[in-house]
Amino acid sequence: MPGFRDSFPILEVADVRRSLDFYRGLLGFRVTFAHPSEEHPAFVSMELEGGGKLAIGGPKAEVETGSTAIWLYTDDVDAAFAELTAAGATVISEPADQPWGERVASVSDPDGYTVHIGADQAE
Repeated sequence: MPGFRDSFPILEVADVRRSLDFYRGLLGFRVTFAHPSEEHPAFVSMELEGGGKLAIGGPKAEVETGSTAIWLYTDDVDAAFAELTAAGATVISEPADQPWGERVASVSDPDGYTVHIGADQAE
């Protein structure tokens, strides 16, 4: 079997520039590759400082988002949720403590993909 060394999800989006503004501008992803350019992107690879990776590509006229979600950890779910909703992100679920020991909130990105934001519950 070949030795796999890396992986990342690719989300098909209707408007790459709009999604780039959401993932880079609101969630802090850094662009690592853009084709044909960052000014006119059709495909963009990104990563978080902590190592999470994601790519977006399009345009795709009809985006199917129902079975795909992204999970991001943060130090302060409530502050992240407030910032995202103030910027216009659609609320799926407000911050709440979960029985498995995390605090979680959920919003949707511009194409309707679910973005879960989680943190360990404060003791």
